[in-house]
Amino acid sequence: MADSYPKIKVAAVQAASVFLDREGSTEKACRLICEAGRNGAQLIGFPEGFIPAHPVWYHNHTATGALSNRLAIELFKNAVAIPGPEIAALSAAARDANAYVVVGVCEKVPNTIGTMFNSQVYLGPDGALIGKHQKIMPTVGERLVHTGGFGDTFGAFQTGFGPMSGLICGENSNPLAVFALTAEGIRVHVMSWPNYFPTSGDPMRIRVAVDSQAFAQVSKAYVVSACGVVDDDMIRKLELSPDQEKIVRDPKYCGGSVIVAPNLRVIAGPMGAEEGILYADCDLELCVAMKLRHDFAGHYNRPDIFQLHVNRTAPRLYTVHDEQARALPSSQVPLATEPLKRLANPQPPSGDMQRGLDQMPDGQAPLAPSDS
Repeated sequence: MADSYPKIKVAAVQAASVFLDREGSTEKACRLICEAGRNGAQLIGFPEGFIPAHPVWYHNHTATGALSNRLAIELFKNAVAIPGPEIAALSAAARDANAYVVVGVCEKVPNTIGTMFNSQVYLGPDGALIGKHQKIMPTVGERLVHTGGFGDTFGAFQTGFGPMSGLICGENSNPLAVFALTAEGIRVHVMSWPNYFPTSGDPMRIRVAVDSQAFAQVSKAYVVSACGVVDDDMIRKLELSPDQEKIVRDPKYCGGSVIVAPNLRVIAGPMGAEEGILYADCDLELCVAMKLRHDFAGHYNRPDIFQLHVNRTAPRLYTVHDEQARALPSSQVPLATEPLKRLANPQPPSGDMQRGLDQMPDGQAPLAPSDS
């Protein structure tokens, strides 16, 4: 019997966070997941940093000013631990919707203060936490509050309809990242975008349209681009000047969610600046047809000329060499034996996200990273 490729329904959520409110943003995300699930979506993508917010204040205020510092502290206080109660709520919503879900969050390592990641969380239709992706390189003002992730959270993950991936904002146009995911055979890709871009360049919706089609051209995958928008509460808390508020309220500077097919056709959207959910039906057999034309990770490339090496390990900032030798009171054991051994990912990934990691005992040098 010949192979068959399914048809799936995907959804791009375009919405504003409940600004700097972790519980409120999580509740809103769960409602939107359930709505998309009721409408038949099997894959649901969310904007960048949806829980609890994206640090867009750096587009409008000085980095070291009082307001920026206050909002940055609130961002950390409302950041998400993975796993944690917010992830549990999202997992339950994904299970109820019977859908794969990709949600943008501001992540902090459990039981720490001061360091955050710009992350996507991947959830399965059974409610399982499949994994996460931490943005490799924070962009512009994000660098003031976010650190970059490592190769241990980069890569595609398996779904019932084949390999799938996600990237955040600017890294969707990183040529090496795009090729690496193409080489992993992805069929659907989720792009998570912020509320708006700074005015030093084109409006975000232009970049979203260009990058979505460019990614589809290289990968021959369906691209689901989910954009954030602004609301009155967010504008009020940002304390914008009249000129800044006029720009943020201009519809051309926000939104633009879009879904693109492997043949570069826009099959849904682009949306305006309103909140809503964009849907599209995707026939994955079209990926085959387009790959037969250009398979940039196969017949339409030259491995004898071009090669890409991906390091899927995370460096260790802090290692304790004599843990086993210590004779500490039981009350002190958790403090001594649960330090930040791997700042980027203290919880060992499970399932497909585990592949390619070299787990070495304390005090030993890691194995040489494998090619991917």
